[in-house]
Amino acid sequence: MRQCYRISLLALLGSMAVLAGCDTSTMGQHVIQTPNGSSIIRQTDQTLVSQGQVVFQKHCAFCHGDQAQGDPEWRKRGPDGLFPPPPLNGSGHAWHHPTRQLREMIRNGSPPGQGNMPAWGDKLTPAEIDAVIAWFQSLWPDPVYAAWFDREERFQ
Repeated sequence: MRQCYRISLLALLGSMAVLAGCDTSTMGQHVIQTPNGSSIIRQTDQTLVSQGQVVFQKHCAFCHGDQAQGDPEWRKRGPDGLFPPPPLNGSGHAWHHPTRQLREMIRNGSPPGQGNMPAWGDKLTPAEIDAVIAWFQSLWPDPVYAAWFDREERFQ
């Protein structure tokens, strides 16, 4: 009986150790600190992210790259006087924009004289646009996402 109790106790402690060591980021959420000092839960809806990746690969990767890396010269105007596609993976400036502005850019395209991004509002549904945003935001490192979150809060 004592042996059975010890085995059960060891199994329970082992299970607790495994669970304590789990990285919650693989479960779609984890806590990060924003530059303003807030602790937030970074949640990732894997279904939405997967949908967004499919839409991105079909409609956006041709210009922005398959990993949303953008054009290496995205900060310089091209021969046409317009900016090339920027990275959306957190290494560019997309994180400076609130969600409503990201949606607007995808829906309506680049502002005149800035870039060649076409309007996608007649080709993508609002849900597909949100899924694309969720996908490329999932690529952002935690510090970039945290800085975006602070900006997002200010714009609401």
